[in-house]
Amino acid sequence: MKRILLVFVLAGVLSGCQKDASVSVKSEVKANWSSSAQWATWTNGGYTLYNNIWGSGAGAQTIWANSYSNWGVWANHPNTGGIKSYPNATKYVGKKLSALSTCSSTFSATTPSGGAWESAYDIWDSANAYEIMLWMNYTGTSSGSGNVKPISYNWSAAGDAVPVFTNVNVGGRTWNVFRGNNGSNEVFSFLATTKTNNATVDIKAILNWIKSKGWIGDITVGNVQFGYEITSSNGGLNYTTNSFSVTAN
Repeated sequence: MKRILLVFVLAGVLSGCQKDASVSVKSEVKANWSSSAQWATWTNGGYTLYNNIWGSGAGAQTIWANSYSNWGVWANHPNTGGIKSYPNATKYVGKKLSALSTCSSTFSATTPSGGAWESAYDIWDSANAYEIMLWMNYTGTSSGSGNVKPISYNWSAAGDAVPVFTNVNVGGRTWNVFRGNNGSNEVFSFLATTKTNNATVDIKAILNWIKSKGWIGDITVGNVQFGYEITSSNGGLNYTTNSFSVTAN
C-alpha cells in the first residue's frame, strides 16, 4: 500500500511540472520543459518532442527537455508485455530519396540496465507506408530473441523472430535485418549486432540498401525519429538523450 501511495504522489508532482521546474525523478533535472501528459509535444529548433504513451496498460511517464538534442524520460511501466510508449524527438525531411545528397544522424544516450526496451530510430516515408527501425541498444538479442523482439514475417519454433539477412554492413554499422508487417505498414528492423549508446548513422545508405532489395521505391523521406520504445520499466527507469541531430540536404 505504501508503494502505491508513493507512485501516486510522484505522479502528482510530475504532472504539475511547468517550464523551468525541477523534474523530480531519479535525480533532480532542471528542464526548460516537462510534461506527464500522454500525448505531450514540444517544438524546438525545427524538431518536435513527443511523450507518446500509446500502448495499453501503461504506467506513469514524464518527458523533460532542455532542447531537441538534450532530453529524456522517466518511465514506470509494468512488466505486462506489449509496448507501452515511444517517447522521441522527430525531424521531418520531406525529400525524395534520390534527391538527397545526405541524410544522416548522430546521437549519444544514457540507458538503464534493467527493463525491456530499445533505443531506436524510427524512419518513415511521407505516406507512412514503410517504417524503418534502427535498434541501436536494446535488452533483447540481435538474433531476434529475448524480452523485446522485432516485427517479423518469420518465427522459429521457440518463438523468436528470424532475420532475413544477417551481418549486413551498411550505414556505418553491422546489422541483422528483419522484415514484417504491423497491420498498418511494412516494417524493416535493423538490429545493430554491437549495441551502442553513441553512433553516427548514414540513413540514406540504409534506405538505398532497402531499395536495392526491391522492398521500397524512390520514397519521399518523412519523419526521422529517435527515442526509446519501452515495453517495461517497472519501478521507474531513466532514459537520457545527451545529444541528437539529423542532417538532410
